[in-house]
Amino acid sequence: MKLLLGILFCFTTNIGIGQIYTTNDGLVRFVSEAPLEIIQAKSNQVQGLIDLEKNVFAFKLYIKSFEGFNNPLQQVHFYENYMEVNDFPIATFKGKLLEPVQIGKGLYRAKGRLEIHGKSVERIIEVELLLEGREIEYTTSFTIPLEDHDIELPQIVYQKIAEVIRVKVDGKLIIRDE
Repeated sequence: MKLLLGILFCFTTNIGIGQIYTTNDGLVRFVSEAPLEIIQAKSNQVQGLIDLEKNVFAFKLYIKSFEGFNNPLQQVHFYENYMEVNDFPIATFKGKLLEPVQIGKGLYRAKGRLEIHGKSVERIIEVELLLEGREIEYTTSFTIPLEDHDIELPQIVYQKIAEVIRVKVDGKLIIRDE
């Protein structure tokens, strides 16, 4: 009977309590759909962690890791003119999961500070998590209004760069061995 209660307890509570899950190769993609041009880029260098005991998370991305623009000059303009990577090389999202993570697949709300271009904005972003064993798979989609992060567009490119950027992030976090 004690064995049965122990097994039942394991399946009805959070798994991995006290465990930290990390990644160094998450994937982020963005799309700018403007009337005259569609710009897409991606990076597979998202770094992050989720601490299930504290229900907190932190993710970061080096802006210069984005690749896949329509041409090399567009990439240079993205880095230097819009994102100003010499001044703001990293984007971060740090905060708290509003619901405790359970075994299996679920939709959760991540509330935190999204910092891009040196400007931090509080956001609640829905993320789908799949917790199985020693891994957490994650996927989310959201938008980023450029004005929220003080990213200015010159009048000449208004028809070529969207004012709201669509973002998709996914990857796998692995339990960190102590």
